Amino acid sequence: MILFDDTELFSTGTGGKKIFDVPDADLLLIDNFFSKEESDHYYNTLLNQTQWHEYDMPMYDKVVTAPRMISWYEDTDLNEQKPNLNWPLALQTIRQRVEMETAIQFNAVLLNLYRNGNDGVAWHSDKTASSNKNMDIASVTFGETRMFRLRHKLRKDIPQIEIPLHHGTFLLMAGTTNTFWQHQVTKTTRDVLPRINLTFRRVMR
Repeated sequence: MILFDDTELFSTGTGGKKIFDVPDADLLLIDNFFSKEESDHYYNTLLNQTQWHEYDMPMYDKVVTAPRMISWYEDTDLNEQKPNLNWPLALQTIRQRVEMETAIQFNAVLLNLYRNGNDGVAWHSDKTASSNKNMDIASVTFGETRMFRLRHKLRKDIPQIEIPLHHGTFLLMAGTTNTFWQHQVTKTTRDVLPRINLTFRRVMR
């Protein structure tokens, strides 16, 4: 698999923090959470050094290959209050920055690689084998800007939220966001470059 990695073409957004005032959610967006130089470094490192793999998922009455590639890391002991040094150095460093910003300790991360516009993810709430019902999700994006959409599960009167996630952008979905809201990244016919997204969580078993 050959992937285009010209980071000069990636948009880093306008900068600054934004808190979304919506019901049943705690949403914080930070553009330029990582500098352009840092984002370029992490993009190239993760793109080329991560053991990406496809996976199958159920869809209606059949099993299909998900339209993206993934990788998963978690601490050896999920209940241990210390970092796992078996994580790649880049992921350790990114996690430390995210934890400093949020004051939340994360012990697992899902990496998604959207190779082109044919890759995306349908409406869903993040699920994992965890007793942590209202799971905080800290998201970091490197690479191509893709539109991230959220919708309330129960209240159709609340408009959908659209957030362009740029190169180096951070998004925190905290509190009851994952319980009451779904999110998606739609496919596109545009000619887009790869996007890498990291979602840090605290899994409790």
